[in-house]
Amino acid sequence: MFPAIGFPELLIILAIAVLVFGAKRLPEIGSGLAKGIKSFKQGMSDEPEKPEKAQVSGKAEGGSSSSGGSGQS
Repeated sequence: MFPAIGFPELLIILAIAVLVFGAKRLPEIGSGLAKGIKSFKQGMSDEPEKPEKAQVSGKAEGGSSSSGGSGQS
């Protein structure tokens, strides 16, 4: 369906990115993107355990916050 992206196409994309963001900003963008991908991978690997714990603690915290907030209003 889509043609493969070759070396010339990657150079064109890189040139457009440099024009749009500037050479000084590209390392910052790359670093932020890498941190986001790393965080996403960690979240995917930790996903089966954490939602159960989060739901149990979330219900306890949510209940106390809601009743505390209702009592103050």
